[in-house]
Amino acid sequence: MLFEILQQGEMFVFKVNDYVVYGSTGVCQITAIVNDSYPNRDETEYYVLRPVYNNMNNMIIKTPVNNPKVLIRKVISKHDVSSLIAAMPELETIWIDDSRERSEHFKAILRTGKCEEWIKLIRTLYLEQEEKSVVGKKLTKTDEEIMKTAEKHLCEEFAIALNISPDEVISYILDHVS
Repeated sequence: MLFEILQQGEMFVFKVNDYVVYGSTGVCQITAIVNDSYPNRDETEYYVLRPVYNNMNNMIIKTPVNNPKVLIRKVISKHDVSSLIAAMPELETIWIDDSRERSEHFKAILRTGKCEEWIKLIRTLYLEQEEKSVVGKKLTKTDEEIMKTAEKHLCEEFAIALNISPDEVISYILDHVS
């Protein structure tokens, strides 16, 4: 049984067992698609999602199929991962000197759910970290946390696409980057 969702003008078809990226939760697997009704409301169709990684509490998420407020998209393909890895050295950096403005901008990038934007963010912060380490300095705590979050999301999504563990993704990228 297939269900459709409209997202950013494109039609996506999700079914049980598909892997999706759900908001800031990250990679989830669709475990069921159910219809529920609540008092004074019409019956609504829901995706039942289970986060794939770091789900020690066996969390289950139930979200309406047609919820426009939350990003839900397919996990990228292995081909797309290869294309992104090949493009990594050429991607622009996006450093902003003002720390408050940078933090707001970088957090907005995290919320986009776009792998290419996460890579730009990680590359920018990694290069800044390298530059600072030469003079004995470090990234700010906020920048470090943002970089870790972006790396986590990217590694988890790449892991699903490549059928490897998230811990293997960085070495995979290093082995395949041009």
